[in-house]
Amino acid sequence: MSGKYSNLIKKVREPESQKTNLPQNQITRINEDELKEPELEVNLCIKVPKHLRQHWAAESKRQGVTMTAVIVEALTERFGRPGVE
Repeated sequence: MSGKYSNLIKKVREPESQKTNLPQNQITRINEDELKEPELEVNLCIKVPKHLRQHWAAESKRQGVTMTAVIVEALTERFGRPGVE
């Protein structure tokens, strides 16, 4: 392979150069019950103004976190988890 991008292409193709871990801000703690049997995930739909959704989507991408992670964190902080007081 020749050309000015050949070294870059070789590096990308190497398995150890590919990231397999979540970004540090997306790593969550998992309790032992969650490791036993994964729970079915469902949708949580809310209506928000379009301009706010666009802003939040852009900010979450800039910060490298999913909106799902942010929403779950906010709901957990506000209402807690079931069975935990």
